[in-house]
Amino acid sequence: MNTRGGNKNNRDNKKTSFSKGGSSNKNKPGGKPFSKFEKPFKKSDKPFKQHNDDKPVRSAKPAVVKDDTIRLNKYIANSGVCSRRDADLYIQSGNVMVNGVVVTEMGYKVKPNDKVVFDGVSVNPEKKVYVLLNKPKGFSTSDDENVSSAYDLVRNAATSTLKPVGRMDKTTVGLLLYTNDNEMIQKFTNAAQHSSKLYHVSLDKNLKYEDLEKIQTGVYINEHKVWVEEISYVENQPKSEVGIKLKSSNIKIVRSVFEKLGYNVIKLDRVMFAGLTKWGLTRGQWRFLTEQEVINLKNIK
Repeated sequence: MNTRGGNKNNRDNKKTSFSKGGSSNKNKPGGKPFSKFEKPFKKSDKPFKQHNDDKPVRSAKPAVVKDDTIRLNKYIANSGVCSRRDADLYIQSGNVMVNGVVVTEMGYKVKPNDKVVFDGVSVNPEKKVYVLLNKPKGFSTSDDENVSSAYDLVRNAATSTLKPVGRMDKTTVGLLLYTNDNEMIQKFTNAAQHSSKLYHVSLDKNLKYEDLEKIQTGVYINEHKVWVEEISYVENQPKSEVGIKLKSSNIKIVRSVFEKLGYNVIKLDRVMFAGLTKWGLTRGQWRFLTEQEVINLKNIK
């Protein structure tokens, strides 16, 4: 697999790859390296012919009426206050009003101009925004006033409030997704979610080969076994530079895996998140996801 590394001036545009001797398809180190990147309509020029009264006249096709209504639970979810499932619970409990009337009917549809009040607060659906940030060091997703907020880096990307998909401390760098899609946030922060994340880890000392094998086999953290998809050394780098791929949504798990074996993580860089990579995205920059990327994320189970 490849990770992005480089010198101080162009750290994200230089490719480094994880060497052989790290992992295999049989859950043993020594296999193949893995990659982080893995005719238009025209007007007729013929005049219309008057129909013959003796011939049957085709009836005009009925006009298609556009349905601009939307299910109430989806309307609420689109506003970003909660998921559809949670919206159903609020609707059933009588905490949602449409045009001043309490609605408890499942599947109830509303129009764009309807006034929807959710738990005493007026809500409006908004366009979904997905922003991918290559977070630099020194910015955090926490509410600590003493630490710069990573949200400040993407604040101007949308008029609506965006939230991070997962947490990232000030020392961790790399890919961080921001969105106002509450369902997607819940999906990718769920412990049962199984999308792959790839990290480039810098340790305080060389990682012993036997410890690399232990991590590949599985390390226990708080009596729970951490399953690692792949792990290997970074090619042409000291043995303290390691690539590790796993499905946990908790970044702290990555640090804990190495600390369990007596190593300190000097730098942790997330270079891939659920198929998204840092390709062309330098540190501190962000971009909108493409329509296809959004579809891909929604299709991940």
